[in-house]
Amino acid sequence: MDAHAAQHAVEAGTKYQDLAWMVLGAPLFCGVGGWFFARRNPVLNAGLNVAGIVVAFVLSLVLLAFADDPAQGTTPFHWLPVGGLDLSIGLVVDRLSVLMSLVVTAVASLVMVYSTAYMKGDPSFSRFFSTLGLFVFSMLGIVLADNLVMMFVFWELVGVSSYLLIGFWHGRPAAGDAAKKAFLVNRLGDFGFLLGILVVWGATGTVNFAEIAAKLHATPGLLGSMAGVAGLLVFLGAMGKSAQFPLHVWLPDAMEGPTPVSALIHAATMVAAGVYMLCRVFFLYTVPAGWPAPLAFLGDLQASTVIACIGGFTAVLAALVAVQQNDIKRILAYSTLSQLGYMVMAVGLGAQIGTPASAMYHLVTHAFFKAMLFLGAGSVIHACHHEQDIWKMGGLWRKMPVTFWTFLVGTAALAGVPPFSGFYSKDDILATALEANPILFGVAVVVAALTTFYMARLVLVAFLGAPRSDAAGHAHESPRAMTLPLLVLAVPSVAIAWFPLADYIGAQFGAHGHGHAAAAAASAKVGVGPLVEGISTAVNDALFGPFNHNALAATLGLFAVLLGASLAWAAYGAAAKDPLPGLLGRLGPVLRNRFYFDEIYEGLFVPLHDLAGTVLDWVDRWVLGGLVIRGAHGSVELVGRALRLVQSGNLQTYTFLFAAGLAVVAWAILR
Repeated sequence: MDAHAAQHAVEAGTKYQDLAWMVLGAPLFCGVGGWFFARRNPVLNAGLNVAGIVVAFVLSLVLLAFADDPAQGTTPFHWLPVGGLDLSIGLVVDRLSVLMSLVVTAVASLVMVYSTAYMKGDPSFSRFFSTLGLFVFSMLGIVLADNLVMMFVFWELVGVSSYLLIGFWHGRPAAGDAAKKAFLVNRLGDFGFLLGILVVWGATGTVNFAEIAAKLHATPGLLGSMAGVAGLLVFLGAMGKSAQFPLHVWLPDAMEGPTPVSALIHAATMVAAGVYMLCRVFFLYTVPAGWPAPLAFLGDLQASTVIACIGGFTAVLAALVAVQQNDIKRILAYSTLSQLGYMVMAVGLGAQIGTPASAMYHLVTHAFFKAMLFLGAGSVIHACHHEQDIWKMGGLWRKMPVTFWTFLVGTAALAGVPPFSGFYSKDDILATALEANPILFGVAVVVAALTTFYMARLVLVAFLGAPRSDAAGHAHESPRAMTLPLLVLAVPSVAIAWFPLADYIGAQFGAHGHGHAAAAAASAKVGVGPLVEGISTAVNDALFGPFNHNALAATLGLFAVLLGASLAWAAYGAAAKDPLPGLLGRLGPVLRNRFYFDEIYEGLFVPLHDLAGTVLDWVDRWVLGGLVIRGAHGSVELVGRALRLVQSGNLQTYTFLFAAGLAVVAWAILR
């Protein structure tokens, strides 16, 4: 490379590094500016926050050109060297981070626009937008961080901002309780994440992702007997953020926040942070198994196998609960739990085939159609005067055509109906499961059928039939600021998987995906004949690609969709009330009450917490405060009083003590 080319490369690198910092800083800059200078002007405050996120989205699009740069990030800023740990602040720019930043900023931009109408008239309108801007900044920090410590700092910032947004309507006790519950449950996972970071640093001497990956590639046994422990401790962080069993209980209650919060945080971004983090540190799950002496009985069990099982269990558990929920937002919340379980299972199974690409693929497609479903639910709630019970709705498809059709698109994508995007990403997970673990493949197929069933139930009850309440009877379409984001989100919900998205993600992990690249090839052809041929190939690949990739997985996945839809139509096609409780018997209340996890936790952990508090209080009062502190104080005071008695000022006493001392010394010498 000559000097001119080298100089050009340096300048290009500097430009894209600046762009990466601008992507991170734009939401924060505009959010802080809006809070300090436009707090009393809601329109200006909202405009500044929307502008900051839109700018971040546009800059993320520009960064696509640098996603394959070998530099893989910005020049780190050395923040705090502590002994052998060099804490730095740097950004990673690769396919994974750029794609995720595009998802975060795209969905956030549309949610912001939607919120201008949904939150109109709220007395805390400006606070809502500024807090949302803080959240987006924090989420982008997780996405772009190039080391574990920086990721953890932004991880906690996401927790704080989500706490503020879940409890936004803090005057409602349920909102305050939900915010505290989310915060405390996430702290349990975050504590494990922090311990995992310390274990990884202790074994590798670094917290930088690229350096850890390089060291583990060169020395796979570097983590030694702590390999499994490190992987599971880091996974605990993902269990909290991505709400995996048994730390899943906070997510449904978080629906107490405004619906745009649910769409952004609890469908598309925050809950996906755990899955993204697992993909970012995927190298931890490809090393040989290792366990310390107390856990030696686990033998060759891989941490990734545990992760896959927890993900599969969460997926089926949440899908079963969703079948008997009547609150429209809670149905979508448990659907999110189930789909996150799908993704976590795919990460765990991906360790056996060398790539978590299917998890990341589904994360991207799911972000768009689930955000659209939540925003659609918000549109319904807004039109029905804040009614959320689907059995008090009905007949909305005529009164809210835009909301209905976009909601139907999201439902089809979530269920995995071809040619909607969810069909391809779900098929990729099914194919991965079939290759890696047939049992979990069976679980995934069951979850696919349940997903179609409860979503078809929601659509049939809430949108079709006759209105079941005055609110539903007088409903009307939402304002354009709310319906326009729905229409925009409908486009990627349908077509994003038609592009070579899976191949793009697969290349990040050194593997080829199963995307639909023929459309890109068709655009390069010249002439009518080749162009028609290319388009025909693209259409064929889009429709039949999954069947060509893995016919059994695609066929059973499609069968699950048909089965779930048929059962839903048979049960709810003309139902005036829910027939399922009568069919389920004693299982019905169990599902409606979410397997009583909240009651079990309250009955088990609250008494244990109180007992631990009582024991520690006793130790603090009587052992530390009484025996140690007051005991030491009393002993010193007693000795002091004894010595003070000796200091009497009497010459005869001093002479006696002197003689007694000489006698003791003489006795000690002569004995």
